[in-house]
Amino acid sequence: MENKKEKSRTGVDKLVRATAADGAVRCMAAITTGTVAEAARRHLTSNTVTAALGRTLTGALLLGSSLKELDRLTVQIVCDGEMGGLTVEANANGGVRGYVRNPDAEVPLKANGKLDVSRVVGDGMFYVTHESGYDVGLYREPYRGSVPITSGEIAEDFAYYLTQSEQIPSAVMLGVLVRGRATGETFVEAAGGLMVQIMPGADDKTIAAIEAGMNNAPHTTTLIREGATPVEMLRVALGAVEFEIMEESDVRFECSCSYERAVSLISGIDYVELESMLREDHGAVMTCHFCNETYRIDEAGLENILLLARA
Repeated sequence: MENKKEKSRTGVDKLVRATAADGAVRCMAAITTGTVAEAARRHLTSNTVTAALGRTLTGALLLGSSLKELDRLTVQIVCDGEMGGLTVEANANGGVRGYVRNPDAEVPLKANGKLDVSRVVGDGMFYVTHESGYDVGLYREPYRGSVPITSGEIAEDFAYYLTQSEQIPSAVMLGVLVRGRATGETFVEAAGGLMVQIMPGADDKTIAAIEAGMNNAPHTTTLIREGATPVEMLRVALGAVEFEIMEESDVRFECSCSYERAVSLISGIDYVELESMLREDHGAVMTCHFCNETYRIDEAGLENILLLARA
């Protein structure tokens, strides 16, 4: 039997959660450069798909920053663009994973030389699902909200979802800066984002100050390249509005798949099909969609599964 799951090669990415205006404003900021780089490495994504997936990974981490233990948040984009849709999952421990249907899809650059994320996404629907207890068998009815894709640029779609589906007026900034693929892989130079949610009770002066700060803030990837921390990103975006840090945590690309789970899934295959796999393939192979990790069960391992199935 063989287990080739690699340890993550991400750096130490950070997420900060804060409040302002006596709790009437919730704000989060994250640096996710290593996390997005790991996703790009695992899925061999094109430059534009890396930007789309990276923005969604970051947005899911920000939106899920207040998740409780055993909670899970899933963001799914069902679209008609070249990438064919994507799915991202974030957990309460700062882990996030995701995949794209067509990771190598690419479209021409915009006239200004920037990646055309909206074109690779296209039209469709933006879904957010909140679940609790799924992985430990304490499954509860999930909450699922959805809105039409409003721009395909991802940040605007998160903001539109929050405003329309959860009735939380929000501002979202997400960025992924990538370079060429001379080595066969996209190089992620900077990735991160921030989210500001206006809750009931926020006064007009606070809202105006936040709007001014967000409008004047440099792009998130510019701040990250200049060495800004998540706290400094919030300070720039919120302008004159004071805020209080509630929590700072590490974030990373993390998948819940394992060799044991692969064996469990293969054990559930019909007995006749298992015999055919043993006879024709002398083993079994399973690849996780979320992290592209491949698990191989050799001939002896598959024979053992068949013996247990007979018992």
